[in-house]
Amino acid sequence: MRHPMELEHCYGENVHIFNDPLAHSLLAKLCSPKTKQPTINRLVSTLYRQMICAVITREMPTTQVEVPTRMVETNPEAIWRGKIIEPQLSVAVVCVARAGIFPSQVSYDFLNEILDPEYVRQDHMLMNRTTDEDGVVNGAAIHGAKIGGSVEGRTMLIPDPMGATGTTVLTLLDHYENQVPGTPSRVIALNLIITPEYVRRIRERAPNVHIYSYRLDRGLSPQDVLDAIPGEHWDRERGLNDNGYIIPGGGGFGEIMNNAFV
Repeated sequence: MRHPMELEHCYGENVHIFNDPLAHSLLAKLCSPKTKQPTINRLVSTLYRQMICAVITREMPTTQVEVPTRMVETNPEAIWRGKIIEPQLSVAVVCVARAGIFPSQVSYDFLNEILDPEYVRQDHMLMNRTTDEDGVVNGAAIHGAKIGGSVEGRTMLIPDPMGATGTTVLTLLDHYENQVPGTPSRVIALNLIITPEYVRRIRERAPNVHIYSYRLDRGLSPQDVLDAIPGEHWDRERGLNDNGYIIPGGGGFGEIMNNAFV
């Protein structure tokens, strides 16, 4: 069932697009050419903390607890009983250089506040998108990895701001499948912006991946497609220009977050 704060679409139940005016306001400011550092990273931090809260609430198991409050000294009945997030949930946050470095750190730090840190780890993948001689994105290359062991039974989170072609996520998942022992219990991609092309590739190649995003960009689609429910005319939706960059998008997030335009 679609969450009331999610955009209606036809992409399937594993795709979650927030219909959140506050997040959209922050993201619009983040994508504006007028926005510079340090505001850029402040906005990214706020957006990812807000997203990880929503994902924790919706995707992670709970447990029943009894917690004495400060009032127990005077009133023995002062014990709160209720459900909390299971603190011993095993999680691996995958840091993808370079656009994913800061979002991953924000997500990892927040998870350590909620869960038992003994069960939370951060893996690192040194990756970049590759392009042909015409500047068209044609894949992703892995230059190194530092992975903390098996992912058996772990929840794997991939905080990567721009879900453009899907190449980064799929290349990463291929590496884990072939080079890392174990099978994760679930894989969740955390994207600020996604495209119809990204969703299609992930759904076709890795249908069990859960996609969370604040915004679906399909700005190069015909007007009648834009007027329809997202995914209703999936074959005619377009969010990538000829070089594989998101329209309207927000430019290269790896560049703007690091203030290094290479």
